[in-house]
Amino acid sequence: MHITRYTDYSLRVLIYLAVQGDRLATIQEIADSYDISKNHLMKVVHQLNKKGYIETVRGKKGGMRLHMAPEDINVGVLVRETEHDLSIVECYTAKNACRITPVCGLKPMFGEALQAFLAVLDKYTLEDVMKDQHKPQLLRLLQIA
Repeated sequence: MHITRYTDYSLRVLIYLAVQGDRLATIQEIADSYDISKNHLMKVVHQLNKKGYIETVRGKKGGMRLHMAPEDINVGVLVRETEHDLSIVECYTAKNACRITPVCGLKPMFGEALQAFLAVLDKYTLEDVMKDQHKPQLLRLLQIA
């Protein structure tokens, strides 16, 4: 299973906002903190806002913050909402051209593996990602004052 950069960045934005608290943060400061592209983050932030994970405030002193409590943000749900294609192998896609699909035993195995993968993620929330004992290190690593 491979998580896309989009999902990775979505999780990073949420972690950043959760660690820094109720203060408004900008896309630029999150991009600088992770040393990633501001352009990539703009699309991610737009979707996180649209889905209700974050709230944005426009204007000169604007920014964003979490709109949901970290314990209410389920990692499995977020992955399902941000991954456009969870097809592990070709036989799960509409463009399947594999000749042995009708008799292949791999498809159900990969299906079971995907369900197990998502079931594990469903057990965790954003709060689990940023345990209290790690918060000081996260603040330092992300250079949050």
